[in-house]
Amino acid sequence: MIFVTGGAGFIGSNFVLSWLAQQDESVLNFDKLTYAGNLNNLVTVRDNPQHIFVQGDICDTELLHALFAKHQPRAILHFAAESHVDRSIHGPAAFVTTNVNGTFSLLEAARAYWNGLEGESKADFRFLHVSTDEVYGTLSAEDPPFTETTAYAPNSPYSASKAASDHLVRAYHHTYGMPVLTTNCSNNYGAYHFPEKLIPLIITNARAGKDLPVYGDGQQVRDWLFVTDHCTAIRRVLEAGRPGETYNVGGWNEQTNLSVVHTICDLLDELQPKAAGSYRDQIRHIKDRPGHDRRYAIDARKIERELGWKPAETFETGLRKTVQWYLDNDAWVSDVQSGDYMKWVDLQYSNKE
Repeated sequence: MIFVTGGAGFIGSNFVLSWLAQQDESVLNFDKLTYAGNLNNLVTVRDNPQHIFVQGDICDTELLHALFAKHQPRAILHFAAESHVDRSIHGPAAFVTTNVNGTFSLLEAARAYWNGLEGESKADFRFLHVSTDEVYGTLSAEDPPFTETTAYAPNSPYSASKAASDHLVRAYHHTYGMPVLTTNCSNNYGAYHFPEKLIPLIITNARAGKDLPVYGDGQQVRDWLFVTDHCTAIRRVLEAGRPGETYNVGGWNEQTNLSVVHTICDLLDELQPKAAGSYRDQIRHIKDRPGHDRRYAIDARKIERELGWKPAETFETGLRKTVQWYLDNDAWVSDVQSGDYMKWVDLQYSNKE
């Protein structure tokens, strides 16, 4: 069995679904079910006996001890995190609580469990920590992409909290010898993405006839990684990664935010055209957010060189699949757009000109 934290969130649920579709091994899915955790993401495995769901908080060390003792996982995959930069600006405390204190609690419980293992079970155990490229800070247009040895320089409460969690994971390997692995990924996109992030927000707003908000000049650059490619990379790191190592996972798809919005509009014009005009007509530039990093880019050569992984999707093929998924899943979109979510969108994007 593997133990997955945050397995009802965007990346975590995609990982659980892909794991159960391809592996004959059970998953204990441990999720707090905050606003971004959604059991509807997992409806296709609801009756799968290899999927065990437990609602809980990674800060609850006592519960973690009990679950590890009962289920004896061979690996822990840590997806659970507060992950939205804008939310971290408005309320950083939750990010410190979950990303820093929660990771510490999980590491402590995992260390106690690992210390109690013997023989091959102890040697084969792994703790895989899923992190972000945002810990490296920002790049200029001329800078080379981030590598695994790039110095950390986080610029938001979110990225600072993830950097802290990365450092804790590293310390548990070097101090206690715990067999940890860390992945730092670029921006993910795909099915089940909560519609506060750029790509699903633009898709849902466009279809609803709402403004398509673009921060500043829209020339911020991100490297985009299709979520199923990310899941494949994580499985490969778990299978063959060297304990104590970090692996950057990227899509080799650098795009400006504005070009992403334009591409989504063009796909919607093709797949679900408006009665008149283009979805591009709904684009509105708004005041940039504080401390907005200009460019992220991942150098993913290490994971390809050492583990043989590279992305299967281009940005064009992945984005087309993503837009089509949202067109085909209106019920899911309607369900996640609760009153609390809409209040958040109003707070973040209203009155910014």
